Amino acid sequence: MKNKVYLVGAGPGDTGLLTLKGKSCIEKADVIVYDYLAADELLKYARKDAELIYAGKKGGDHTLTQTRINDLLVEKAKQGHTVTRLKGGDPFIFGRGGEEIEALIEEGLAFEVVPGVTSAIAAPAYAGIPLTHRKFTSTVTFITGHEDPTKKDSSINWKALAENSGTLVFLMGVKNLPNIVTQLRQNGMAPKTPAALVRWGTTTKQQAVTGTLETITENVKAAGLKPPCIIVVGDVISLRKKMKWFENRPLFGKKIVVTRARAQASDMILQLTELGAQCLEYPVIKIVPPENYSAIDAAIENLDAYDWIIFTSVNGVEFFFKRLCQKGKDARSLGNLKTACIGPVTADQLKAYGINTDILPESYRAESIITAFKDETISGKRMLLPRAAEARPILPEELSRMGAKIDEIAAYHTVNDTENTDQLIRQLEQGDIDLITFTSSSTVTNFKKLIPHDRFESLLKDTTIASIGPITTETAGKNGFTVHVEAESYTIAGLCEAIVKYYSNGQ
Repeated sequence: MKNKVYLVGAGPGDTGLLTLKGKSCIEKADVIVYDYLAADELLKYARKDAELIYAGKKGGDHTLTQTRINDLLVEKAKQGHTVTRLKGGDPFIFGRGGEEIEALIEEGLAFEVVPGVTSAIAAPAYAGIPLTHRKFTSTVTFITGHEDPTKKDSSINWKALAENSGTLVFLMGVKNLPNIVTQLRQNGMAPKTPAALVRWGTTTKQQAVTGTLETITENVKAAGLKPPCIIVVGDVISLRKKMKWFENRPLFGKKIVVTRARAQASDMILQLTELGAQCLEYPVIKIVPPENYSAIDAAIENLDAYDWIIFTSVNGVEFFFKRLCQKGKDARSLGNLKTACIGPVTADQLKAYGINTDILPESYRAESIITAFKDETISGKRMLLPRAAEARPILPEELSRMGAKIDEIAAYHTVNDTENTDQLIRQLEQGDIDLITFTSSSTVTNFKKLIPHDRFESLLKDTTIASIGPITTETAGKNGFTVHVEAESYTIAGLCEAIVKYYSNGQ
């Protein structure tokens, strides 16, 4: 429906907490007006042609005033656009969503409100603090922490709050913490009342500080806590010690660089994030189609001439079948061929096209296929090998020695991705990276190209290096990297498991 504005709560930071309806509103919007606290990752659901407008406000730095935001929503809707206003948390919990709706009503514009998970509830939950508990309290109060508690005409009844036996949750109150504590104590709240602050709740940057009304201000100052935070006051905080879960994950707080191509990185990022890591995406390679399709097209037109087709990666499967379909063919064209795959993920990708692999080696590397063929008669057999243009020569060389006739064709190739190189180097300079992952030899060599030669050792001296397997480790060693972690199973899951094991051993 055109001329409609959707006021959508983006949730507290964990993108998994976005509602399904909120996601739908992002997907169909012509214009998205988003906040500082609305996670950038959510914008990946936007249409490529959608207009994205940043209207963030943080610490007094307002990109757009609230009045200008109201006018912008009206303006875009009157132009006939579907507008999604993406707000951190919930639009109606100290989000000024009511003011934006009033502006739309005045202009007779249609709107919908899509609630979001507020940080007032989510941040304590991720910190192991239940806001209500039968043994402690059955009430909870949300208060803005943005109001100066010392102002003459405060709208907050501090005496009622101080006498309240329930849980208090203050939003946006870090700067006013000393005054909030003072008001509560002066109005009768016990100095030993537990208090906690949670910063960047529900994200991998989450940080929690606890204490009492006597100690919390100094504890927060010592921890260097800055906005955005929520403040919780009440006896339920005593449960955090045994209920803390989010920060107990094995990789929590670790900043890990993912160098894999952006199109393939999502699975790895998901696994590392679920283990608690903060993933920094610095893809050093891009997977692109071959410069010339003549070789792969010729192979596709003559598939009947082959006995075997060997896939060494998911990319090989994807690019081969994409071109196969573009040529008006499908999996039936491979009906007379036997298949071999390196790795279960590659085999699963082939199965997605309706084909089971005939050979799946125990070890996920090119050399293992050679061993796997020992029980096959391949002398004189024609084999098609669609893979990266830069792939190692060992596989076709060894199969040729065994008598096979190999047609190696470039189904895709990798190029260097230099986007955000300056930011990567800056984070290395600041010692802000714990671990770098390499998932192939090409990620190693292309990463090395990004680092100034004369600063290589100094920038990487305190950084842990993790490799997906022995071939990648060998390439890393030749390029001057010291590998600290190597996967036993040469898969993304195996690499994540090896990283967890490394840090679990006290590294």
